[in-house]
Amino acid sequence: MEITTLTPAAIFLAAYLCGSIPFGLLLGKMLGADVRKTGSGNIGATNVARSLGLGAGILTLALDAAKGAAPVWLARHYFPDHAAFQILAGLATLIGHCFPVWLKFHGGKGVATAAGVFFILCWQAGVGALLVFALVVGFWRYVSLASISAAASIPLLVYFLWAPHYAPPLSVSLGTLAGAILIIYKHDANLQRLVEGTEPKFTLSKIPKAQDEKETE
Repeated sequence: MEITTLTPAAIFLAAYLCGSIPFGLLLGKMLGADVRKTGSGNIGATNVARSLGLGAGILTLALDAAKGAAPVWLARHYFPDHAAFQILAGLATLIGHCFPVWLKFHGGKGVATAAGVFFILCWQAGVGALLVFALVVGFWRYVSLASISAAASIPLLVYFLWAPHYAPPLSVSLGTLAGAILIIYKHDANLQRLVEGTEPKFTLSKIPKAQDEKETE
């Protein structure tokens, strides 16, 4: 199929498959561990960092962000005048990460992947969300709260920072809102623990396999 004849369905499928690559799980396997059986059981960067060390967590973060950025970059490269295709690719990638077909639709929480998506879609909004994340982690040391706060901020940041004096297309606004809702939804258990006061704070200490500590991505 030629690039110029790609349909939205084909873009969605390709981006979904890219997003569904479980880098955290694959990296853990390479290091002799199954991250689904340590810590929270999540395949995201935070659980990888706590279970396998900071270096492994940073690499997982980078790979998950890259797989979020790549489909959006390609959509922008080949369809520069179609913002709807770009947000479609980003949203599909995020869905692939959160619900990968290879893992029976039990994936990560989408934070790093979403960061890659929005740094390509609207880098100013990506920087703004990163600042929100850093501030919340710095003050409260809850990665889950920081992730939820950054996700909640991204629709407004994209809306106001899309372009000088221009609001984004409706497809971008709706897609961004859908992505934010998906990330917050994936943190429902974290929200409950935050309300109950039982959510663990972030630490770089490795988690013993027997410990059932539930954190975010």
